[in-house]
Amino acid sequence: MKKRVLRVILALVMTVSLITGCGAKEEPTAETEESTAIEESAEPAEAKDSVIIAMGKGSEPASGFDPAYGWGAGEHVHEPLIQSTLTVTTKDLEIDYDLATDVQVSEDGMIWTVKIRDDVKFTDGEALTAEDVAFTYNTVKATSSVNDFTMLKEAVAVDDTTVEFHMEKEYSIWPYTMAIVGIVPEHAYGPAYGSNPIGSGRYIMKQWDKGQQVIFEANPDYYGEAPKMKKVTVLFMDEDAAFAAILAGQVDLAYTAASYSEQTIEGYELLSFASVDNRGFNLPAVPQTTDASGNVIGNDFTSDVLVRRAINIGIDREQLIENVMYGYGSAAYSVCDGMPWYNEAAEVSYDPEAAAALLEEAGWVMGTDGIREKDGVKAAFTLMYPASDSVRQAMAADTANQLKLLGIEVSTEGVGWDVAYTRALYEPLMWGWGAHTPMELYNMYHTVDGGSAVYSPYVNETVDKYMDEALAADTLEESYELWKKAQWDGETGVTQDGDIPWIWLANIDHLYWSRENLNVAEQKLHPHGHGWSVVNNVDQWTWD
Repeated sequence: MKKRVLRVILALVMTVSLITGCGAKEEPTAETEESTAIEESAEPAEAKDSVIIAMGKGSEPASGFDPAYGWGAGEHVHEPLIQSTLTVTTKDLEIDYDLATDVQVSEDGMIWTVKIRDDVKFTDGEALTAEDVAFTYNTVKATSSVNDFTMLKEAVAVDDTTVEFHMEKEYSIWPYTMAIVGIVPEHAYGPAYGSNPIGSGRYIMKQWDKGQQVIFEANPDYYGEAPKMKKVTVLFMDEDAAFAAILAGQVDLAYTAASYSEQTIEGYELLSFASVDNRGFNLPAVPQTTDASGNVIGNDFTSDVLVRRAINIGIDREQLIENVMYGYGSAAYSVCDGMPWYNEAAEVSYDPEAAAALLEEAGWVMGTDGIREKDGVKAAFTLMYPASDSVRQAMAADTANQLKLLGIEVSTEGVGWDVAYTRALYEPLMWGWGAHTPMELYNMYHTVDGGSAVYSPYVNETVDKYMDEALAADTLEESYELWKKAQWDGETGVTQDGDIPWIWLANIDHLYWSRENLNVAEQKLHPHGHGWSVVNNVDQWTWD
């Protein structure tokens, strides 16, 4: 904590000295570049139609603002900001239209027909047509480095306002994919598009100083309601620099960590937004073995379903949230809490007595050293966490402390992502997930190519069947019920009374320092990533 305080003080001194012109002249560093960006971006107090926002450095899209390379998906998920999308998600995370005026799917589920608006222009004055939509989707299918478009065969422009999506397989949740793909202009698309994007959304990207800031200005020809915020400046800063910028009064809204939440800053208030940005760890659900390639898969201790059930109810989530997140979070029971496809059967209560009974039933007897044993083997495992993530490190440590009370010895280890994915096939890893699509469930639990699930060994043919049926459903509403059954159908699933191959701990609240007279519009559940989600509706923000 002392190191963090010193870093904040240093960042604050650097910021203030540059703004006031004090201090000796020196060569620019990463810190001084951040401070210079603040100085150049600062607006006079009387400006009521602009806002300055500080985001984490990791929120800057490395490949630029190109949908083919991730912009619009994951942490960058957005309603039409630079580009427009065919659909959007509502506050309830159901589907509404943006460019689309009608969406129909064929009886066999293999062709989606979308009618689009005829009054939309790109910011270079050219009309947006179905040709641009088809071009965009065929491009992202061919080049996307982030999203999976294997379900799409091709997109075809039928006429100027009609596009057909021909599918490789039935995919009932296609409208959720359409909500994250921004439409680009075929006539103006090329290798440099991400650095100089042309779109038809609410804002025009006017300036991008890589590593420092990006500036957006309202699109005067936007087809929807004119943005109230005419200028939006986003600064990319680490936590300490963002906090220093708030202390110096140089930004209007800045993300922050829960460790800063007990501070009081004159002129600012702390905003807390609920999320489905969940943290939890996998429990390999098969005994340890070695595959044909010599890779270790499975874990003898966690392969026992009684052990997994004991762990799930043997962790006090509320205590963990208080200890690690200063209370800014909510208990998580699945990868999709609060979504239309969430099954409340996933919810459990903390019950250490019942957890101990399950371990006893499984043959794990308490030893004299306080650690359970079975056939001479200790009840133990290693819980990994990403070495660069202090929150997941703290969560792993808290989990280890709690499970020790049950007689389970957990060793924690920070690892890099270069080895994490491979080791997670036989040792639990503290993960972070959360997206506005049911495919998050599919990616966690569905088997691949007749084998096991991708991120942690697990197989359940019934769960697979429900998810396959969900993708083949006639309507989204029908698919929601099938996704729920994949979680628990009364007899099997991935919840407590089922296989419980993942332990979900907490959904992290996203915290921001905000000027007291800034009215941030109501937020929908934020997905994984403490970044662009907050500006989804920045056009609706106002000043008192």
